[in-house]
Amino acid sequence: MPIDTRLTRLLGISYPIVQAGMSWASSCAALPAAVSNAGGLGVIAAGPMRLPDLTETIREVKALTDKPFAVNMPLYRKGAEEVLDLLVAERVPVIIASQGSPKAHLARFKDYGATWLHVVAFVEHAIKASAVGVDGLVVVGSEAGGHPPANEVSTLVNVRRVLQEVSIPVVAGGGVADGYGIAALLALGADAVQLGTRFMLSEEANLHPAYKQRVLEAEIDETVLVGRKLPVRSLRNAFTERVANAEREGLPERDPAAYEALLASASLKQASFDGDIGNGKVEAGQSAGLVRELLPASAIMHSLIEELEQALSRLRAMQS
Repeated sequence: MPIDTRLTRLLGISYPIVQAGMSWASSCAALPAAVSNAGGLGVIAAGPMRLPDLTETIREVKALTDKPFAVNMPLYRKGAEEVLDLLVAERVPVIIASQGSPKAHLARFKDYGATWLHVVAFVEHAIKASAVGVDGLVVVGSEAGGHPPANEVSTLVNVRRVLQEVSIPVVAGGGVADGYGIAALLALGADAVQLGTRFMLSEEANLHPAYKQRVLEAEIDETVLVGRKLPVRSLRNAFTERVANAEREGLPERDPAAYEALLASASLKQASFDGDIGNGKVEAGQSAGLVRELLPASAIMHSLIEELEQALSRLRAMQS
């Protein structure tokens, strides 16, 4: 049975489940289309994609599903204006933007009826985004893979604090890999929940098999934040050890340029595309430790919905 929240009504989806936009992993059509067809919101990750590839992927998703889908767009990326022009031309129904101000871009997307969700990791950014007119927020906590908040505030605290300040719909993200976690964040006041690592471990995710296997084997305490200005949550490996050693030796203060060069010496592509899980950035959330099997995205959605219904039934039973 569909679950009704402000976010499901806003987007026209059946369940309050959003597949995170993950560079490389969801820079494809198969994963977003499968999630959307199962009643959630599938998201194409535009970050690493060239314009022709992104155009082809958007059109392929449209051919695979008649349900709403989104494109995740980091506003700081090189050629951002050209990407935004493409999203307008293709009439993408939902934009999930991050790492930049939405103010200058909202009007032309609202003109054709798009919904704009903005990713934030700090309360002050949530307030600013809400004030300029975004339709909703994606609020992430420190458990999340990718770029969680540098202040290391947890999802439970971060989301609840944002909800004290804004009235628009909020999607909560970080630390969730099953329906019980979704129920917890809905009970907290969120209107939907974003899952990244769980969908990264799907058959459709566009990742090297070695990457998927490493994340499948991870425990909940095997991730670490790498970097200081814009930290990345990754699984521990030779690269993260080099960074940790440099930080213990005071390199960031002694030679900031050398420290930045060290951080730039590894990439997500190196791990996710080339399979170098020792020296690349193996980005994953703490919830990796909750996942033990690789499944089709449709089966993941079915499991999430079933678990969510069980959790909600358990909460309702407490009232009797």
